[in-house]
Amino acid sequence: MASSAIALERIAEPAGARSAAGEGLRLRTLAPKDCSPADLHAWAQLAQDGSEPNPFFEHWYLLPALKALDKSGAARLLVLEQDGGWAGLLPIASRKSYYGKPIRHLGSWMHANCFLGAPLVARGREAAFWQALLAWADGNVEGLFLHLPQLPLDGALFEALRQVLAGKARPAGIVMREERALLQSDLSPEAYLEASMSGKKRKELRRQHNRLSETGRVEFVRDDSDAGLDQWTADFLRLEKAGWKGLNGSALACSADTEALFRDSLAGAAAAGRLERLTLLLDGQPIAMLANFLTAPGAFSYKTAFDEDYARFSPGVLLQRENLALLERAGIAWCDSCAAPDHPMIDHIWRERRAIGSVSIAIGGKLRRAAFCLILKAELGRRPDGARL
Repeated sequence: MASSAIALERIAEPAGARSAAGEGLRLRTLAPKDCSPADLHAWAQLAQDGSEPNPFFEHWYLLPALKALDKSGAARLLVLEQDGGWAGLLPIASRKSYYGKPIRHLGSWMHANCFLGAPLVARGREAAFWQALLAWADGNVEGLFLHLPQLPLDGALFEALRQVLAGKARPAGIVMREERALLQSDLSPEAYLEASMSGKKRKELRRQHNRLSETGRVEFVRDDSDAGLDQWTADFLRLEKAGWKGLNGSALACSADTEALFRDSLAGAAAAGRLERLTLLLDGQPIAMLANFLTAPGAFSYKTAFDEDYARFSPGVLLQRENLALLERAGIAWCDSCAAPDHPMIDHIWRERRAIGSVSIAIGGKLRRAAFCLILKAELGRRPDGARL
């Protein structure tokens, strides 16, 4: 076990953590490998009742990610418990560098295929969770400050963090802010497409569909089950690797670890009833594929791939046209694209935007806080999109 992990265990519940969290609440750390069936049940229940949905911190995604990508076992699960159940969860680790600089800090455990850093927190326990987390971090000597990447900058969870920070006059700042495409509307899929695309572009999309149909039998398949999932997953990995991501080494199948994460997480999502698969078939062969995670009231467009040999027909856009059916899906009010800002394809179809930010927070005593304030001042000075909290 890594020394940083031992240190996290030793100071799992510093003085004041319990009182900060509130009556009947207790914060503890848990090694992922030690999760019991009872823990997994409590984890799943928390995800169902959470204030902010985040599939990337649900057990069926996070545990395969840790197994594949946290070889040293540095990450721990911070769990807020109440009356035998879970009221909050955040994977956390001590990091030796901060965006390339040798600054040790505490931070949410994230990776390149984790597209949201919001902790899982029970509704009504948002402030209690942040209070307990900050009290724990104050007693942890493994980091100069606390860094929380990729938080949604709206909703009850972030508002509770803002109020907790203001109440204690604790220095903090949004050190990165971006907006990515979001699908959220009361319009029908047809009306939404009409509002998003010009008549000329919609006509071109219909023409491309018709030309594709002239080359063979075109089918769109939507599947929420686990039927044929192994083959579907293999087809997706092959399709993605055959394109530009394979050429630059970023395809999931370019690494045994990310391939294992993809396979295991899709299987887990399907078993949990959280997976929706869309496929565009030409003569029975997939030429565009999409995996959505369904985490009511929201959804997350996790991964998509298309056959670049058919790029002239825009198969990915044709599939996204079908994906607009999410607007009429019961229980789903919005879908996060998980895409980079200013994405060349999805930004021209999905008109809404979701604000995501990374937050750094002072912890510990006067010396650590003074050092953090200097770092924060320098960082905000370089980032026009940053702001103090």
